[in-house]
Amino acid sequence: MTPIADVELELVDAPGTPGDVAAFLPRLSATLGGGVPLLLLPPSGVERQRLIEAGRGARVPRATSLVVPTSGSTGEPRLALLSSAALTASADATHTALGGPGRWLLALPTTHIAGLQVLVRSLRSGQEPVVVDLAGGFAAASFVRAVASLDKRSSELPHYGALVPTQLQRLLDDGAGVEALWELDAVLVGGAAMPPALADRARDAGVTVIRTYGMTETCGGCVYDGVPVPGVDVAIDSDSRVLIAGPVLFDGYLGVSEPPVVDGWFRSSDLGHQVDGVLHVDGRADNVVVSGGVNVPAEAVERAMLGTHEIGDVVVVGVPDDEWGESVVAMVTAPEAIDTDTVRTTLDGVLPSAWMPRDVITLESFPALPSGKADRAALRRLAIHLTR
Repeated sequence: MTPIADVELELVDAPGTPGDVAAFLPRLSATLGGGVPLLLLPPSGVERQRLIEAGRGARVPRATSLVVPTSGSTGEPRLALLSSAALTASADATHTALGGPGRWLLALPTTHIAGLQVLVRSLRSGQEPVVVDLAGGFAAASFVRAVASLDKRSSELPHYGALVPTQLQRLLDDGAGVEALWELDAVLVGGAAMPPALADRARDAGVTVIRTYGMTETCGGCVYDGVPVPGVDVAIDSDSRVLIAGPVLFDGYLGVSEPPVVDGWFRSSDLGHQVDGVLHVDGRADNVVVSGGVNVPAEAVERAMLGTHEIGDVVVVGVPDDEWGESVVAMVTAPEAIDTDTVRTTLDGVLPSAWMPRDVITLESFPALPSGKADRAALRRLAIHLTR
């Protein structure tokens, strides 16, 4: 039976600085212990306002500890209900998979599950995390300074980090960044597919990287290097969708009555296959571009662009990118070529910066399917060719 939604959700500013994180940890501990459920807000921007509107005055099941946004193909914010039991099960399974609890380096925003799980794991380890200054965006120098503050001699515990592929790429491009990575016993890399060449480069540099697969609905990474963490099971259904079971699963979405877990299994939006028990993710079933660890809903970007700059039609696709995983590219029809910078200026304040198209390609018309709809696959192939 679904628990009664009788606890009011509290909206709080997400901690960013080392001082903020230190002050927030006791509050997070209280929340995980049965306190008031929280929704953490980014400091500014379109996403903050959307979350405020979606979460203000909301009531959630008593078992809920954190309500965390996850992006879907519609662009509307979905708020996943995460219990203390699921969050701590995920943290403990991660430590088991890595060989034991350790001290964590926080290099990700605490508004989404990857950064939040660094905090939960830190609480389970009994060690305050070292925080990378992200005030001006991620920079190798800030990461190096944070690692330098680790006093490895005072603790026998291992030291761990979590990054998205874009961050790893920037650190590998920096000599001091590589040396800082050597100081960590393991680096979890998730949020987007890690190009094989990037993984090989990291390992060739002597960095212990672990490819993670998971999502907000699984309280973060639940498959490491293709193998489920302890307590988690993975299967593939007849439509090639990835199915996940285990104690790390969420309890549903805020405001959605339909149960997300059927017979113990959560049906993800990812397509995949297994070889000898190892999961291989083949892509997303929904229309989302994963760029720099951020899920960019193509249809939301398309809606924002339609009607501007005499654009007649628009299709947003993801193009493989060595740094970002995928780059957001907008294919448009218009009487004259559309300038990328002009479009980005128009969309400033309308879309989050991570959703902005990196390239805008103007065509006279779109290739079409027999139904008359734009052929997205053909447009993606064309975008890959034109952006090389």
